[in-house]
Amino acid sequence: MVDLDTVLRVWFVLAALTTLYVAWDAFANNPEMKVMKWGWVFVTAYTGPVGAALYVLSCQAPVAGQHPEFIRPLWKQGLGSAIHCLAGDATGIILAAAVTGLLGWPMGFDLLAEYVFGFLFSLLIFQALFMRNMLGGSYLAALRRSLLPEFLSMNVMMAGMAPVMVLLMSRDMAAMEPTSLRFWGVMSLAAVVGLAFAYPINVWLVSVRSKEGMGTVLALGRGGHSLTAERHLAAARAERPLAPVPPASPSMKGMES
Repeated sequence: MVDLDTVLRVWFVLAALTTLYVAWDAFANNPEMKVMKWGWVFVTAYTGPVGAALYVLSCQAPVAGQHPEFIRPLWKQGLGSAIHCLAGDATGIILAAAVTGLLGWPMGFDLLAEYVFGFLFSLLIFQALFMRNMLGGSYLAALRRSLLPEFLSMNVMMAGMAPVMVLLMSRDMAAMEPTSLRFWGVMSLAAVVGLAFAYPINVWLVSVRSKEGMGTVLALGRGGHSLTAERHLAAARAERPLAPVPPASPSMKGMES
């Protein structure tokens, strides 16, 4: 009989190799926006070959210069939105699970901490901070715009992740210890299930223009988006007059450029 820890060691070796490949290709060859490059790296670290396969199928254009056309289908845009969501939510959830596991918190309390920290980490950092230039340049405006879509997406994702964590950890106490490979195996499986749960609602959110899908600097420029176009869309959604478009902020060169 195959030992579970041996299977997990093989899985994490594959996860490390695929993460290195995705990181190399995303930053060396892919004209995707930088926040999405990091999103793919984080997600592949959590989901291993599953994340790498999704990256190749949905974001790695086979011909140079055709990235905008390659990522245009709605299923790819929705997947990009779900990847961005998982990168923020799962990072917060896994960090909180590791800390509460080390502190020995009861399962109910640690689930609550994981939910709150995952939601806030994704909303305040991955959504509002890294996407603020795409959403008009204002952090507070980006925060307001991101709140409802992130709330919906996070709840659906957590509906997939939480049962996996509860069921597997309650059956194997070692899986509750962040020092155990089984803990990280549960987190990896929970991330895959959470992504599957979150994908349909992200497709819908992109289709009704409540969330952004995948973008490309070939079409949107190094800032990641046309602020004028986005402000017109946002004003149309809110049915309010347009304010003057501010000049692009030179400070967001990190995750967004």
